[in-house]
Amino acid sequence: MTFSKFGDAELVSLTGEIDLANSAEIGRAIVKRINQAGKVLIDLTTVSFLDSAGVRLLDALVGDLSAHGTPTRLVVGERGAARMTLQLCAFREDVLTTDLDRAAAELR
Repeated sequence: MTFSKFGDAELVSLTGEIDLANSAEIGRAIVKRINQAGKVLIDLTTVSFLDSAGVRLLDALVGDLSAHGTPTRLVVGERGAARMTLQLCAFREDVLTTDLDRAAAELR
């Protein structure tokens, strides 16, 4: 997990597996880092596995950020594990996007 800026948004880049073994730790680290962010991009393009705990984590993050008026996008690429899992779970399509440039443009 890495944190950086992409334009005026806080960028969280996740890689590898997001599952029951690490989702709570990932969630705590993200919340600690982005609690004051005005816009948030979460890049999942290099996530190789996402289980139901990871989906719940992303749902909670997007929900909490939305409730606080913080625009958020999940970058899931054209295909891949994260996109497939989130689509199978009928995740909110309005927060999914294919690439960082498109995600940043949607948050303007």
